[in-house]
Amino acid sequence: MVTTTMETLSIRTENKFRTLITKQAYKKGEVICSMPSENIMDKPNRFTVQIARDKHTHVGKLAALNHSCDPNVVLDTEHMLMIARRDIEKGEELSFFYPATEWEMQAPFICLCGSANCTHVVAGARFLPLSTLETHYLNKHIREMMIELLNNTKHHLKDLQKA
Repeated sequence: MVTTTMETLSIRTENKFRTLITKQAYKKGEVICSMPSENIMDKPNRFTVQIARDKHTHVGKLAALNHSCDPNVVLDTEHMLMIARRDIEKGEELSFFYPATEWEMQAPFICLCGSANCTHVVAGARFLPLSTLETHYLNKHIREMMIELLNNTKHHLKDLQKA
C-alpha cells in the first residue's frame, strides 16, 4: 500500500533545524510515501527536488529530509515515490543522498554526516567522481546528464586534431 498523505511522517524542529522522522518502522524496499508533484517549476530552490533535467517540484513535508552520504531512503523521481533503502526503525530520522536527484545544487553546503564515505561537499551530482556516484541509486535524469557530460568530452580530441 502506498501512503500518499504522509501521515506516517513528522517534522521535528530543534534550534531552527528541521528533520523528518518516521512514526513507524519500514522494511528495505518498502514504499514510505508518494512524492508531491502538484507544484512543478523550472528553477530549483531549497524546498524543491529535481525530478527531470529542467523540472523541480515542491515536496511539502519531504523538504525536511536531510542529506546523508549513507541515507536510509531513496527518492524515485520516475515513479514519484520515497522508498526505504534499508530497514528503518520507528522514530528514526529519514535522509537521502541529494546528488541522486540534484545535478547542480542551488545552495551547496558542507556535509557533516560523519559517514565513512562522506563527500564533504554537497553541490550536486555533476561535481562528484563516478567512483562516488556508482555506489548510490541515481535517478534517470541524473544518469542521462552524466552520460551527456561524458559524451561531450569527445570535443577534446577534435580540438587536438585541429592543432
